[in-house]
Amino acid sequence: MTANACTGWDNTGCEGTEYCPPRCPRFVDRQGTALLIRPYDPDRYDALVAMYESIQTSTMGLPPSRRETLERWIHGLAADGWNLLATLGDDVVGHVAVVPADATDPEFVIFVHPEFQDRGIGTELLQQVVAYADDRNYDELNLNVSREQRRAIAVYEKVGFDVTATNQMDLEMRLPLADERVAAVQKPPATRDR
Repeated sequence: MTANACTGWDNTGCEGTEYCPPRCPRFVDRQGTALLIRPYDPDRYDALVAMYESIQTSTMGLPPSRRETLERWIHGLAADGWNLLATLGDDVVGHVAVVPADATDPEFVIFVHPEFQDRGIGTELLQQVVAYADDRNYDELNLNVSREQRRAIAVYEKVGFDVTATNQMDLEMRLPLADERVAAVQKPPATRDR
């Protein structure tokens, strides 16, 4: 992994401006590493593929394990939806994709590089996607998560997602974007509850 140009930048006093994105793109993880959350750019495609090649396929079959299928999947996510990347310098360490882009109630997936898990990056990506989805006037967000992913389920519930359906393998969850917790993720860093 390469060093991040934002090392040492502290946004805790930032009160935001009218030009800010829906949520501040600067993020410092639990280990003190400064990361940048940014919209997907095709120039970062190879770095995104490299991140996914480090992730084991889950019980839900994602991410795809074969390179050809993985590339087709990433191209489909980029073509049909919108995507955010957690970056450390030139490396991609996390990815969230929302599809389809034109739905009022899209679904999304989040993945974090194994070496960067348990550092708050998945939570930050989730908060970013909620803020961006609300800014785009979606009605709600939906997801499917394996029952085995207890930590992820706890994070989804903390942000406001509710279980809407269950089966033997996974849960379906939904977050209405009218939920009061949605506005909280869009606050500038200086005004957020820590």
